[in-house]
Amino acid sequence: MSNGYLTPNQAAEYLGLSTSTLAKMRHRGDGPRFFKVGNRVRYSVTDLDAFMETAAATSTSVAG
Repeated sequence: MSNGYLTPNQAAEYLGLSTSTLAKMRHRGDGPRFFKVGNRVRYSVTDLDAFMETAAATSTSVAG
């Protein structure tokens, strides 16, 4: 993680999700922003943190 970019496995662990869930979110377009270089997917730690901030909720009745 020295360069601030994570593989999908690392990003899923960072977020506490399974790699399958993260892949499904990427496919649907409702997950964190990612970069694709060739056939490799990478996630910025900053983008993962921002994604978690936007997912924050104060009540279960308003959770996305």
